Amino acid sequence: MQPVSRRVALSVGLAAMALSIPVSASAQTPKDSVVVCQTLEPPILDPTGGAAAAIREVTYDNIFETLLAFNGEGRIEPRLAEKIDSSADGLTHTITLRAGVTFHDGTPLTADDVKFSFERAMAPDSKNSQKWIFAPIAGIEARDARTVVITLKSAVGDFVDGLAWADATIFSAKSADKAGTEPVGTGPYQFVRWNRGDRLLLKRNDNYWGKKPAIANATFRFISDPQAQVAALTAGDCDAHTNLSAPEAVPQLRANPNLRVTIGRTEGETIVAMNNGKAPFNNPKVREAISMAIDRAQVNEGAISGFGTLIGTHFSPNHPAYVDLTGAVKYDPAAARKLLAEAGFPNGFSATLRLPPPAYAQRGGEIVAAMLGQIGIKVSIEPVQWAQWLERVYRQRDYDLTIVAHVEPLDINIYARDGYYFGYASEAVKDAVARTKSAKTEAERFTAYRDAQRRITADFANVYLFMLPKITVSRAGLKGMWSNWPVPANPLGQLSWE
Repeated sequence: MQPVSRRVALSVGLAAMALSIPVSASAQTPKDSVVVCQTLEPPILDPTGGAAAAIREVTYDNIFETLLAFNGEGRIEPRLAEKIDSSADGLTHTITLRAGVTFHDGTPLTADDVKFSFERAMAPDSKNSQKWIFAPIAGIEARDARTVVITLKSAVGDFVDGLAWADATIFSAKSADKAGTEPVGTGPYQFVRWNRGDRLLLKRNDNYWGKKPAIANATFRFISDPQAQVAALTAGDCDAHTNLSAPEAVPQLRANPNLRVTIGRTEGETIVAMNNGKAPFNNPKVREAISMAIDRAQVNEGAISGFGTLIGTHFSPNHPAYVDLTGAVKYDPAAARKLLAEAGFPNGFSATLRLPPPAYAQRGGEIVAAMLGQIGIKVSIEPVQWAQWLERVYRQRDYDLTIVAHVEPLDINIYARDGYYFGYASEAVKDAVARTKSAKTEAERFTAYRDAQRRITADFANVYLFMLPKITVSRAGLKGMWSNWPVPANPLGQLSWE
C-alpha cells in the first residue's frame, strides 16, 4: 500500500482545572450519551457542497467517511479503503475497498459508489470547494465490486493525501441528492434530526463495519455567543465545547474541578483578506501599507487573548517546510502613511470590513479597523452571517476586507486558483504550487512550498495574523476529544466516559 502517513507535529496543551461551580445531578448526561457544543451551525450537511468548516465538524468520520482519513495527530489512516496500490510512475492507483460496508439505509458500498462520488465532484455543476483533488483524474474504473482503478493525467504527489479530505466523501447514488439535509453515509453515526438554529441529533450505527462506538446518542448544539458557551459549560448543558470562543474565560474554566481545558493548535491561518482584484487593493503599495499598519501581536492578544501563534505567511508552523516570515513586515504606521501617499492616497480612503460570526473575527475586526484608521483608512465594519459571508465574500467577491481563518491543511494552493476570492494572481506562485504536486522528492516539494510562501508575503497578498488555537473544554471523565485540529473534525466514535 502506498504510505498514507502524514506529518503534522501538533503541540498538545495542558489539561487543567477551573471554577468551583458544581454540576447538578439533573444535568449529568447518561454514560452512553454526549452533548458536544460548537460555535457555528453548518449551513448544510453535505461536505462536498460547501466550504464551511462547520459541515466537517459535524459530519467528518461521523456520518460520512472517506477512503482515507486524518487522525488527531494529522496522520492519514485507511478508512473505506483497505489498501491503495500505486504504480511506480504514480499514474495508476488501485483501491481495494473494505468488505461488508453498508450505508445507513442498508445499501452495500461498492466500487460504483466511489466512481459515482468522484465523478459527481468533478462535474461542471459541482460545488465541491476542493476540486484540485480530482483535477488530475483521467479516468475511473470500477473493476469489480471492491476494486477501483484511478488513472491520472500526470503524476501528482499529493493525490492520495487528497482522498482523506472531507471533499472526497463517498456517497451512494441512491441518497446523494439529499445529503445536504438528510445525510446517509457509511460512518459510525446515523442522522436522526436537525433542529435548525439549535441542535442536531445522531445515533450510533449498530451495523457499522468498524469498532462499535461507546457513545450511543450524540447531540451537537450550536452556541455562537461566547459568554453563552461559558455558561452552558459551567451549568453542565455541554459535555464539551470543540473550540471555545471566549479565550478570556480560560482561567475561570481551568479553576473548575468539573472541567478540563486543553489549548491546542488548528491548521487555521487567520488572515485579513484583501480583495486584490479591486481598487485600491490591486495596488501593491496599498496592500503593503495595510500590512504595516496592523500590529499582529495586539490583534492576537485582543482577539484571542494571545493564544494564537503569529505567522507572516499562509502556511502552518506545524509543517517542516514552514518559513518564518513574521519579521518580513514591520509594524510601522508612519511608514504606512507615507506608502499610502505614494500610492495616491495622501488622505486615505474608505473601505468596508465584512466580518463573519466567529468571535476572533468580530473582536479582531474592531482592532484592525482602529489601526487602519490611524493611517487614514476609514473602515466601516459590517457583520454578516456565515451563509452571507460564503455567498457575498467567498463566491461573489463582493468585499474590500474581511477576517477569516482558513482551516484546511496545506491550503497555500488557493493562491494559485483562478477566480479565488482574494483576486490574487501570480505566475510565480502558480509555478511553485505546480511544483509541489510534480516534485519527485520531499526536498523538491518543500522547496516549492517555501518559494510560494515567500512570494505571497513579498506581494502582500493578505495580512497574515496568527494560527487559530483550539481551546477545548470538556467535562471531567469524558475521554477522546481532539486536543488539536489537523482538520476540523469531532469524531464521536473516539469518545467514551470514564
